[in-house]
Amino acid sequence: MNILIRSMTKQDKPEILQIMRVFYDSPAVEHTASNEILEKDIDDCLSDMPFLEGFVIENKNKIIGYAMTAVSYTTEYGGICIWLEDLYLKPEYRHSGIAGELFKFIENYYPHAVRFKLEVEPENEFAVKAYQKYGYQISPYFLMTKEMNLSG
Repeated sequence: MNILIRSMTKQDKPEILQIMRVFYDSPAVEHTASNEILEKDIDDCLSDMPFLEGFVIENKNKIIGYAMTAVSYTTEYGGICIWLEDLYLKPEYRHSGIAGELFKFIENYYPHAVRFKLEVEPENEFAVKAYQKYGYQISPYFLMTKEMNLSG
């Protein structure tokens, strides 16, 4: 398989939005997001927003998935932390090692990062095992969040 991973472009937006909708409506995501939020995510990837980056995964000039990363800082490890916010591959391309290629790409893209993080539903045992294969471990910390009402 001839995989290309590249930065997202404006021309990718319609197809990435469709793929994101599938991802955010799946059991892999606890909270479904509106199309407005998904469009904003893509627009932020395409803007000069310094915290979010979007990537497209292609095979033979055909989009087969996407990923989004967010930059933060980890005081525990004293450096840049990259959150793999979204990772989605179309079902027919899963279990083929593409995730490993993506992880390698992301690690090379952010050579100064000291930590990489991602979230996964505990019930998604296949994904957990796959991520462990690429060096990710289950964190002993519980993730806590507080969502703010951004609608005004």
